[in-house]
Amino acid sequence: MRDISIEFPGVKALSHVDFNMESGKIYALVGANGAGKSTLMKVLSGVNSHYTGQVFINGEEVEIRSPKAAKDLGIEIVYQEVDVALTPTLSVAENIMTNVLVNKMGKKQFVNWNSIRGSAREALARLGVDIDVRRPISDLSLAEKQMVLLASAARERCKFLVLDEPTAPLSNTETENLFKMVRFLAKEENVGIVFISHRLPELFEICEHITIMRDAQVVKDMDITPDLSVKQIVEYMLGRKFDEVYEKKNVPIGDVLLEIDNLTEAEERIKNISLRVRGGEIVGIAGLVGAGKTELCKTVFGAYRSSSGTVKLKGRNITPRSPSLAVKRRLALVPEERRKEGIIVLDPVYANITISALHKFLNIIRFVVKRRQLAVTGKVIKDLDIKTPSETQILANLSGGNQQKVVVGKWLVADADIYIFDEPTKGVDVGAKRDIFKLIEDLAAQGKGVIYASCEFSEIMAIADRAYVMFDGEIVKEVKVPQSSEKELLYYSTGGN
Repeated sequence: MRDISIEFPGVKALSHVDFNMESGKIYALVGANGAGKSTLMKVLSGVNSHYTGQVFINGEEVEIRSPKAAKDLGIEIVYQEVDVALTPTLSVAENIMTNVLVNKMGKKQFVNWNSIRGSAREALARLGVDIDVRRPISDLSLAEKQMVLLASAARERCKFLVLDEPTAPLSNTETENLFKMVRFLAKEENVGIVFISHRLPELFEICEHITIMRDAQVVKDMDITPDLSVKQIVEYMLGRKFDEVYEKKNVPIGDVLLEIDNLTEAEERIKNISLRVRGGEIVGIAGLVGAGKTELCKTVFGAYRSSSGTVKLKGRNITPRSPSLAVKRRLALVPEERRKEGIIVLDPVYANITISALHKFLNIIRFVVKRRQLAVTGKVIKDLDIKTPSETQILANLSGGNQQKVVVGKWLVADADIYIFDEPTKGVDVGAKRDIFKLIEDLAAQGKGVIYASCEFSEIMAIADRAYVMFDGEIVKEVKVPQSSEKELLYYSTGGN
C-alpha cells in the first residue's frame, strides 16, 4: 500500500500511509484509538473505497473499491464488531457458507443442505471449535460469533487475512486455539496475516513484524525482536513517556448501597447470586468468558428476567423488570457489545451523550432544547478526552475507543447511584484504558457504587477493592483485592475449590 490517504467529514483518517506485507508472515498493526489502523485495513478490504493512493499485489497495481473486489483478490477481514459482519437471523452454516449460497442463487441451482452444513462443520473443526451449525447466530455468545467469522474467512482459502481485535471476546483456551490456527494459515498455507490488537503482550507470542500508527500516520515499522518491550510500543503509540503501573486512589468506603440476594435468571444462566456494593467501592466481577458475568450485569439491569431473588438499592427493593425501570431507579450499565447495545451509531455524538437523561433538556412545553444538549456534550467530550471534530459528528465516524467513551459519557449525564461496567476496556488502547480507570475512580470518589466485570484479571487487581469470582453462572469466591492475586482469581475462575 503506497501513499494511502482518506478523509471522513471533519476527520483526516489516514495521511500518506505506506504499508507492506509478505505471504506467510504475521504482522502486528497497533496504535491508539483513532490512529487509523482499522481504517487502513478497511481500505485493503474494500470497505473504505474513496481512498487516494495505490495498492500493489505481486508488483501489479490493483483497484480495491468494493468488498467483492477485495475477496476476488484473496483478501478477507474479520471485523472487531462481529454483529456488523454476521446475519443474526440465519444459521451458523448459512453465515459461514454465505458466498457459496449467493453463487448458487445467482446460478439458480438447488442447495444441498447436507453438503452446506458439512462444509461449515469442517471449517469450524479446523479451528478446533464445536458449534451446532443449525443454531441461529442470534443465540450465540460473543466468543462463538467470533469463531464463526474466523471459520468463514479461513474457509475462503484467502491469500491475505486481516484480524481486527480477534482475541477481545475470547477466553485463554480459545485464544490459544486461535493462535494455532493463525500459525497454521501463515506457515502451512502461506497466508499473509495482519493482527490488530490492544492486548500488546500477545503480539510478542504470535507476530513477527510490527507497524505502529499515530494520528493517521505510520510512526514506526520494524521486526519484533527480544529487546523490544511493551512499554516502548506504548510510547511510540502515544508519542510520550508512559508509566505502566496504575496507582489506585484510596477512596472512603461508605454504607451498603446495593444488595443482591439469591438472584437467579429465568433461564438459569446465573444462579443464586448474592453480593454487596458500598458507596465509594469498586467491586470486581472476575471470570473467564462464559462464566456468567454479562448475564449477571444484564439481569441486575433488567435486560434479562429474574426468576427469584431481589435487588435492593439503599434498602429498598428495586428488582428491575426492564432497562427503563433500572434507569429510573438510578442504575447504569455500560454493556460489553457497545455497537449493538450501548450506542446509536448513525446518530450524532450529542444525541448519544444525552439520550439516557433527555428529561434534563426539556423546555417548559416539553421539547428537547438542542442548545442545552450541545453544551453538556461539550463538557463530557472535554472531561473524557473524546476525539471528535464536533458534538454533531456522526458516531459511526469515530474510532471504537472513542465510541466506548461516549457509551460511558452518556451515564455521567444521567447521574446514577450504581454504575455497572461490563468489559469496559475491550478494544481500547492503554491511554484510553487509563482514562476509563480515572473516570471510574472519580465516580467512586463521589460516593457512587461501581461493579466492574472483566475477564482481564490484571484490571480487576488494578481497579477493584473487592472481587467476586464467577464460574459456571455462580459466585464461587469473594476476595479482598489487596490480599489476593491474579493467580488466585484464575484458580477459582477455572473451577478451583
